[in-house]
Amino acid sequence: MTQIDRRTMSFPTAGSELLVGGIPVSRLAERVGSTPFFAYDRSRLDARVGQLRAALPHDVHLSYAVKANPMPAVVQHLSTIVDSLDVASGAEMRVALDTPVPPAAISFAGPGKSVAELTQAVAAGVLVELESPLEAERLTTAAERLGVRPQVAVRVNPDFEVKGSGMRMGGGAQQFGVDAEEVPALLKELGDRDVDVVGFHVFSGSQNLHADILAQAQARTVELVLRLADDLADEPTYLNIGGGFGIPYYDKDVPLDLGTVGANLESLLAARVRPRLPGARVVVELGRYIVGEAGVYVTRVVDRKLSRGSTFLVVDGGMHHQLAASGNFGQVIRRNYPIAVANRMDEADSEVVQVVGSLCTPLDLLGDKVALPRAEVDDLVVVHQAGAYGLTASPTAFLSHPQPLEVLV
Repeated sequence: MTQIDRRTMSFPTAGSELLVGGIPVSRLAERVGSTPFFAYDRSRLDARVGQLRAALPHDVHLSYAVKANPMPAVVQHLSTIVDSLDVASGAEMRVALDTPVPPAAISFAGPGKSVAELTQAVAAGVLVELESPLEAERLTTAAERLGVRPQVAVRVNPDFEVKGSGMRMGGGAQQFGVDAEEVPALLKELGDRDVDVVGFHVFSGSQNLHADILAQAQARTVELVLRLADDLADEPTYLNIGGGFGIPYYDKDVPLDLGTVGANLESLLAARVRPRLPGARVVVELGRYIVGEAGVYVTRVVDRKLSRGSTFLVVDGGMHHQLAASGNFGQVIRRNYPIAVANRMDEADSEVVQVVGSLCTPLDLLGDKVALPRAEVDDLVVVHQAGAYGLTASPTAFLSHPQPLEVLV
């Protein structure tokens, strides 16, 4: 796999303009009526799901993790081309329930679910993925009060760690899931209640670009859930083996070798899962990998200033909309997201600048010493890889600037 053009990130161009959904960015800005804004390209969503369908085993179910981008229009579109949706809050659950996806194909994961959220999930028929014994008690109590037999899975904190992930979410002590060694005891307790335990969910980490590491993680995950399956009264019918597929953000990042991941998973299912659990629905849950590369964040230059030898492009957006691009969403070392001047795509880089936002903090930095064509006031700066963990992962209330709009084109 080779590196891609970081100015376009494979979006097409026409003359001087970057195109999103086939529309020049300047035209999109006119349609939206103001900057900044997020634009998501539905054709790229379709293409990415098509790539996944072609690479993954045909009987693997593809779930979209709504937390990556819960914009209702995006979720509605994806609901027609994926198999299921995973939510992490009551609000996300309501967005998912408004789609054609049946409630039983919606899973609800995440620590700290409230009693109200658990009650709503049970009443709606959503699959609840339990994160702790107390959560299990609250859910079963709510179900008994409603007179409904709920479907649940146990989210397992694995007894191994996955190296190479941008964010580790399994192994060691975690707020996520039930420690693997404690799962048998929880299953025994659930066996005494009127609960349908359908299987397990294991999610070890996110943003992994290494196919060999993902293959190892999937193999260890399968072995773990097959071992835990022996403690279930009935054969499990649901195995969510997580995802963690990464996308390239930085200069030395190389896109994930999806073919290798798919081939390994096919072999793993054929050798281990299908002989043991032929009726199990195996789920790969992905968020960032589906939507991340389909979106851009567009912001306008409002000032150009020189300060002691450094050129600053001040834009009308910033970290209050795109916290991740500023380096404040888990980066240990701050690196630039791909960034370009969207209406000067046919011009060569001619200067090194600081692209800064409109907030009163030096942390509001979208591009640090980034090479760009010379940009003037009213030019449009685009931040790529903005389809996932953008607006809803950012401190939008900071300094009380207006909310940016989002469009699906």
